[in-house]
Amino acid sequence: MSVLNLTPKQLRQAANIKEKISDLESELASLIGDIGKDVSSSLIRKGKRKMSEAGRLAIIAAQKIRWSKVKKVVKPAGKRKMSAAGRARIAAAARARWKKAKAAGKKHL
Repeated sequence: MSVLNLTPKQLRQAANIKEKISDLESELASLIGDIGKDVSSSLIRKGKRKMSEAGRLAIIAAQKIRWSKVKKVVKPAGKRKMSAAGRARIAAAARARWKKAKAAGKKHL
């Protein structure tokens, strides 16, 4: 609501309230004096808020987890190892193929 839209009666009420507030503030200042200024200024939070060490460490740990997911390196699969028995079967099959191929080749000459 704008001050321009207030009726004269409402403006008078607002002025009376404002006057009461200023009277009460001056009365409070006379009672408390300079001590009140120190108390009120110490109650007002100034500057940046401080974070506890535990809170800061929790944020750091969470951020490290997030970055580890982003920077996750996919390890290449290592060389596959063949068992001695498997290698022997393959070698035997190769020898048999070569023996068969050599036998087929000698017949044509």
